Amino acid sequence: MNRRSFVSSSAAFAATPFLGTSKLMGAQYGEFGDFKKRVALIGSGWYGKLDLLRLVQVAPIEVVGLCDADSKMLSGAADLVATRQLSKKRPPTFKDYQELLDQEKPDIVLIDTPDHWHALPAMAAIEAGADLYLQKPVSVDIAEGQAIFDAARKKGSVVQVGTQRRSTPHLQDVKEQVVDAGLLGEVGHAEICCYYHMRSRTPEAKALAPVPEHLDWNLWTGPAPMRPYNTVAHPRGWRAFQEYGNGIVGDMCIHMLDTVRWMLGLGEVKKVSSSGGIYVDTKSIANIPDTQTATFEFDDLEVVWNHRTWGDAPDPEFPWALFIYGEKGTLKADVHKWEFTPRGKGKKLSGKVGFELDQYPEDEKEEGIEKHVVPAVRAHMRDLLSRIEDRGRPIADIEEGYFSTSACILANMSQELGRSLEWDPVARKVKDDDEANARLARPYREGYKHPGQA
Repeated sequence: MNRRSFVSSSAAFAATPFLGTSKLMGAQYGEFGDFKKRVALIGSGWYGKLDLLRLVQVAPIEVVGLCDADSKMLSGAADLVATRQLSKKRPPTFKDYQELLDQEKPDIVLIDTPDHWHALPAMAAIEAGADLYLQKPVSVDIAEGQAIFDAARKKGSVVQVGTQRRSTPHLQDVKEQVVDAGLLGEVGHAEICCYYHMRSRTPEAKALAPVPEHLDWNLWTGPAPMRPYNTVAHPRGWRAFQEYGNGIVGDMCIHMLDTVRWMLGLGEVKKVSSSGGIYVDTKSIANIPDTQTATFEFDDLEVVWNHRTWGDAPDPEFPWALFIYGEKGTLKADVHKWEFTPRGKGKKLSGKVGFELDQYPEDEKEEGIEKHVVPAVRAHMRDLLSRIEDRGRPIADIEEGYFSTSACILANMSQELGRSLEWDPVARKVKDDDEANARLARPYREGYKHPGQA
């Protein structure tokens, strides 16, 4: 087996060709009408396709290669891309991401793999001279994120991280209208949460199954510890296992934490404490916490996270959201809407997502699409293209992605170790905690070399 090979993304859905074209397709791409870059996608599952098709919508790029460990998923994605990109060409497919990079020499690489496969293809793509769209979290451990950040800066690569809340139109509006306008006054506290029932409850006996013929499970596992194949992990449910990612904190907390950091101008986390465990879904094959609380300490502000994969949300209108508390009012916001409630008799303000279906009617029939999210992804892609042109830092630059990712990984480490962790940003390690520092780079499976270790 070629150890440079890649792995599949999180979710498979049958790629049903849709032949509609948006009003922006053809010659009408606005400022990006001449942006004819060669693009490759590593990880052709659910979000890989969602991300790539948004890039296809905003610029006449040419998709020159797709890579995945699941041949069925890969073939379906290639068929779908052929119906949607301007050239109507079916891109070549690969199992080996290094072969894709060497043969096709893409200008831009989208990495939409499971978390445990982010670092190796990201490092290879940077070394090959490509700019990146790297899904969040940037890494599965902190040392990987440091290695990606260092490599990108050394090479001069533009790296946009998939924390697209920073490009969400209605959240950009509320940042300007409420936060930047000073309507909150002095901010003293922030809370973030997720109460979606998104952790699998499938027992092990029902989850274990023979490996499908179209899936290279050994390759899918890659540098992670080898586990028997199960139907929860692939397709799509791999976040239920700590071997492949950082659970709900790495999936959902990072979005809201990064949004609060962006809105309030917070830098790198100073201290993290977290507690939780498996309190309710004890019979599931999943091994990540179903309940967790984390406190992220920044300069003069604490941001507190809560998740439960059972029961009801305290505020049913905002089950996955952020709450910022100021002396003059309170802001609630999520991927659908926002509400600002002033103290006293001031005017309550609100806003909501715009779907852009009049401009992009193909979104209406795209299978698996999150209609409320894709306007943000399109804006995120436009920002990436602008920064590739001027070689500037994108709105979700790799440094910001590394900061938010590291904070979430520290939260999981704190929960596992049972103590608070104080972060030293200069030394890039936890202060006075050898056991925690030993976990900054997770062991790789034999045959794979960790990019953060000499």
